[in-house]
Amino acid sequence: MAEHRPPLLALTVGEPAGIGPDLAVTLAARGALADTVLIGDPDVLAARARQLGLSLPAIRECARHEAMPGTEHLQVLPAPTAQPVIPGTLDPANASAVMDMLRLAGQGAQSGVFDAIVTAPVHKGVINDAGIPFSGHTEYFAELTGTALPVMMLVADALRVALVTTHLPLRQVADAITAERLEQVIRILVRDLQVKFGLPRPRVLVSGLNPHAGEGGHLGREELEIIQPVLERLRREGVCLDGPLPADTLFTPDNLTQGDAVLAMYHDQGLPVLKHAGFGQAVNVTLGLPIIRTSVDHGTALDLAGGGHARSGSLEAALELARQLVHRSRQAGGAPQARA
Repeated sequence: MAEHRPPLLALTVGEPAGIGPDLAVTLAARGALADTVLIGDPDVLAARARQLGLSLPAIRECARHEAMPGTEHLQVLPAPTAQPVIPGTLDPANASAVMDMLRLAGQGAQSGVFDAIVTAPVHKGVINDAGIPFSGHTEYFAELTGTALPVMMLVADALRVALVTTHLPLRQVADAITAERLEQVIRILVRDLQVKFGLPRPRVLVSGLNPHAGEGGHLGREELEIIQPVLERLRREGVCLDGPLPADTLFTPDNLTQGDAVLAMYHDQGLPVLKHAGFGQAVNVTLGLPIIRTSVDHGTALDLAGGGHARSGSLEAALELARQLVHRSRQAGGAPQARA
């Protein structure tokens, strides 16, 4: 039966001049990608492996419909670069290849060929320098799948931190936290914790926006006028929510044991704590999509590319979490089972 077949993951190797290819060939040399199709330039991957002194399984270039789990070859869905790649040196001419990787992965996941997408880091600046408007993986896959509101969550072992707002200037954060957005984010977070993480009744610890969660309105009124009313309304529906809680004490160990996830109001409220706890082993998960997508917790690290010093822990964790999410989603009936 289809649900018993092994998952097939797509791994986009990211910015070709960065550490994405290093990480991909490192794992391939260990035999850790038998259930994974790499999406990138086969020549770049082969050259990087030679530079790092790694012995790869035989590369098999494949069309999307030819990919399968369990092969002894290293399967690569080609996304050729336009210009030769120099590790550590960005070239806007190769930005289109990066976008091709994302398109091929997204289309393959939508059609059921891939059960999940795992993304190595891209360089937003060079993509925009090439004249391609691009704000990030999350936004790209949301647009591709017609998802109105994706939700970013990072996972480090048992710590899960989701965000109400993501890449916004701090001046814009308060205006972006509306009752409608907050309610939508909470509903997406709770549903995906149920379907993808196997938590039947997750408890979410919700931070306030202001210091001391507004101090009763003396340090800001967003908690009284927006956050608290939304939480009370959802609690009446049976959603398990604590808060709004002061962010400076929310992340203490005793408090974290009381919940399954934290919902922070903005990027630098929640993610510094998570990355302190698990940087290099943490995973970025995009919630709210009709497909499964995980990613590393770090950037392209151009200074490390081709040098043999890049650490693969976060990518390994992203691949493993993707496999777990596929399994749990299948159990919950939340993932496509057919392969196109």
